[in-house]
Amino acid sequence: MASQSANLWVLLGLGLAGILLMTKKLKKNIKQDFGAFIEKLQLLPPPQPLPPKAPHPLTGLSFAVSDLFDIEGYVTGFGHPEWARTHSAASRTSTVVSTLVEGGATCIGKTVVDEFAYSINGTNKHYDTPTNPAAPSQMPGGSSSGAAVAVAADLVDFSLGIDTVGGVRVPSAFCGILGFRPSYGAVSHMGIIPISTSLDTVGWFARDPKILRHVGHVLLQLPFAAQRSPRQIIIADDCFELLKIPADRVVQVVIKSTEKLFGRQVLKHENLGEYFDSKVPSLKGFHKTNGELKNVMRLIQRYEFKNNHNEWIESVKPALDPDISAEIGEMLEISETVIENCKSIRNEMRSAISSLLKDDGILVTPTTAYPPPKLGGKEMLSEDYQNRAFSLLSIASVSGCCQVTVPLGYYDKCPTSVSFIARHGGDRFLLDTVQNMYASLQEQADIATKSKLSTNTFNQKQSAEIAKEKGNQAYKDKQWLKAISFYTEAIKLNGNNATYYSNRAAAYLESGSFLQAEADCTKAINLDKKVRLICAEAQQERCLDITRRQLKIFHMHWSWSPPIKEHPFLLID
Repeated sequence: MASQSANLWVLLGLGLAGILLMTKKLKKNIKQDFGAFIEKLQLLPPPQPLPPKAPHPLTGLSFAVSDLFDIEGYVTGFGHPEWARTHSAASRTSTVVSTLVEGGATCIGKTVVDEFAYSINGTNKHYDTPTNPAAPSQMPGGSSSGAAVAVAADLVDFSLGIDTVGGVRVPSAFCGILGFRPSYGAVSHMGIIPISTSLDTVGWFARDPKILRHVGHVLLQLPFAAQRSPRQIIIADDCFELLKIPADRVVQVVIKSTEKLFGRQVLKHENLGEYFDSKVPSLKGFHKTNGELKNVMRLIQRYEFKNNHNEWIESVKPALDPDISAEIGEMLEISETVIENCKSIRNEMRSAISSLLKDDGILVTPTTAYPPPKLGGKEMLSEDYQNRAFSLLSIASVSGCCQVTVPLGYYDKCPTSVSFIARHGGDRFLLDTVQNMYASLQEQADIATKSKLSTNTFNQKQSAEIAKEKGNQAYKDKQWLKAISFYTEAIKLNGNNATYYSNRAAAYLESGSFLQAEADCTKAINLDKKVRLICAEAQQERCLDITRRQLKIFHMHWSWSPPIKEHPFLLID
């Protein structure tokens, strides 16, 4: 009996040891590659040039490429085994991969993409979904999921992907790394399987902004030039209304970092939807039948994907992901007029953003509206998820402007990020801006993550300051009623701030509402006696972005009378 008991304990011990060993082995396998790679390989750079020539710019760096880029001697799989089975090995390596290898980097493998690189989810039933290193229970994002995971897991220094409708921007946001989508046409597409020819852009991932910039200089073939700082950083307020986490968690990080580096005067606010309505006339005609900008992007994607690959799909009849099948399976009866209208929208969008940003402006938007969805969840298939995501992603995809995803720490245990957009052709400026701002953004993001306020909406005083900034912007644009509305919002959030009352009084004065202006003057003076003593010269010395003609002085003993243009009032920033 004792012998049987001992044997039982031995068996149990062996069983437990086996389970622990398997668990350890499984964890080890996940830790090693996170399911990022389809195939390992090695493309070595050429020997270093002899002195006095400089070494290759990417010397010592490793990279991986999404399974869309041709590499000589290897089959490009396009995220589907049937495609790999029915296509031969590439006869030459794609231009972009060759450029990076010649620049000194070593390519170590091909990475997983969504089926036909079509979606932004990051799933692939044929090769399994790569594990998100930043949030293992959440989606990695797609289409270039494996490339993002390889960088986030520190398996490579950088990687390449394709961004059509978000294929680089989304996975970089979900995996908590940098992701760069360059201006449309800035990087060669030779030797890359097309998805949607009018939207496809070669993009890249990195953890380090310096590496992101070095790779950009090699791919974009940029000559040496002095770095430039932005003169305006424009926050797209209506885009941040789409966020599913508190918008201030992202906006305040950007605002504080900008103020610290460049001063408050460069900050501006814009309603992007209203701006596009006025600057993109072709979009109005499109609204009548097809909806919004995101629908323009999706229509182009579907139309061009079918033109590129429908013949193969009809011939081979591969098993397709149901969601992709539903999209590309629909009959598309699109007239030439609609396609031409889409091209007009693209050109007008590019012109509108160039007009808004010029050579030295940055547009700030969320990268994605939702945090990374849970693995196996249905959230990413919901109409709301799709609408919010594509509304944000369509700005750069349709206009062809360059965009970068910048990680901003975590919110509720999931990575969060922000996007910077520059005009088409402003790639160098955007890369410089990211490198200049990155450390400060991470510092402010770390403060926000650790703060108790990061788990809730930021406090009312901070929200009031944002409302005041919007009011100041409206005032400078001579939109008096809009300014009054924002100042009123600020007062509701923090009714003990004399600045808000004095600024609203200035807006009331300009709109001809003298009694309301007098009431706000009195309230401001009662709250803060110092308000009466501030003069225009003092404001100017504080470098506020208010012109001399806009500055109006608050007098110590003002008895109310209808305002005279030369005897004005003070807007306090």
